[in-house]
Amino acid sequence: MAYGGTNVNPLAATGGSTTVRQVKLDKECELRIETSLDSPLRLRLLTGTAEIFGTEIPPEIWLTIPPRLKFATPMISYINVHAVLDGRRNRAKASPSDSDTSQGPRVVVVGPTDSGKSTLSRMLLSWAAKQGWKPTFVDLDIGQGSITIPGCVAATPIELPIDPVEGIPLEMPMVYFFGHVTPSANIDHYKVLVKELAQTLERQFSGNAESRASGMVINTMGWIEGVGYELLLHAIDTFNATVILVLGQEKLCSMLKDVLKNRPNVDVVKLQKSGGVVSRNAKVRQKARGYRIREYFYGPSNDLSPHSNVVNFGDLFIYRIGGGPQAPRSALPIGAEPAADPTRLVPVSINRDLLHLVLAVSYANEPDQIISSNVAGFIYVTDVDMHRKKITYLAPCAGELPSKYLIVGTLTWIEN
Repeated sequence: MAYGGTNVNPLAATGGSTTVRQVKLDKECELRIETSLDSPLRLRLLTGTAEIFGTEIPPEIWLTIPPRLKFATPMISYINVHAVLDGRRNRAKASPSDSDTSQGPRVVVVGPTDSGKSTLSRMLLSWAAKQGWKPTFVDLDIGQGSITIPGCVAATPIELPIDPVEGIPLEMPMVYFFGHVTPSANIDHYKVLVKELAQTLERQFSGNAESRASGMVINTMGWIEGVGYELLLHAIDTFNATVILVLGQEKLCSMLKDVLKNRPNVDVVKLQKSGGVVSRNAKVRQKARGYRIREYFYGPSNDLSPHSNVVNFGDLFIYRIGGGPQAPRSALPIGAEPAADPTRLVPVSINRDLLHLVLAVSYANEPDQIISSNVAGFIYVTDVDMHRKKITYLAPCAGELPSKYLIVGTLTWIEN
């Protein structure tokens, strides 16, 4: 295996000029690589076979790995988990379509921040696709965004091993926009979106035996204490999970085993986190979110050309979810205080406060459908002209937006 680039080293980035190095890997050994924040890396498999995130590297072809990416080959225990899941999929496929056993494994990957949840999810999905299955990937980690931009809960079928550079294909995603990078911004709204996504997938599975037998892999957040733990249990219940994979957290594993002990159809399995996992501070996470948003508009390799569009204020209807009192004080019991309604739809006036915000384009036909509707995509506000009453935004493609209803949260991006 050969690799080269600026500031490249097998374990981390260092200073220096462009270099090319060769590494010989023995069977079941791994090469850990971390690219710098601003320098890509090129990698080529010379002989033999190797994988990145469970996807085989094509031989004799240079791959350009974009900046900020970290990867390593998998641990043997992860491969063993895949073998067990594969057996369950085969049993589900052989069962009558109307029986409970026709449901393939529903795997929830849990663990603290920077424990390798997203990486394990990708491996399990790619290995399943390699075997001919079409598992559904569900991403509940709004802080990172593995399927689309951060601030969303999303799902998509995985029909082929995931490309290590291009990432998750976006031909058929089901995306619900939360609009914030932590559920604490509006916990009830987050729960509503998780439930909406789960119900939509249940309807799809009921009419698709192949997807049902292939099952799900559900990636979760790194918030595992207090309210975060409650949200984990909510996801496990909402998606009717059958396998819980706990990465690198003995306490969390014990808590889940205890609370789920009366459910014989749920297995809780503790796995070691990969030795290649790198901890990230808040600044690095924020920068990574910016890269994810940029990738949406410009592509992982900067090969897409987004379009700048100008519309009148009156052509758009922008809403925020959450806020405003549920009822006037006079209508409440004596001594009770009015509380904010976390799922109330609030119209938003177009002004300069929208500058640099990322907005979602809803599929809703009417405003009251917004909270339960998935989204078509996203726009980025680049200018608000209060004098001419016009708003300028960046969109992935030219033409009119598929809907006049937009959702705003607190998701910002400064293009540079």
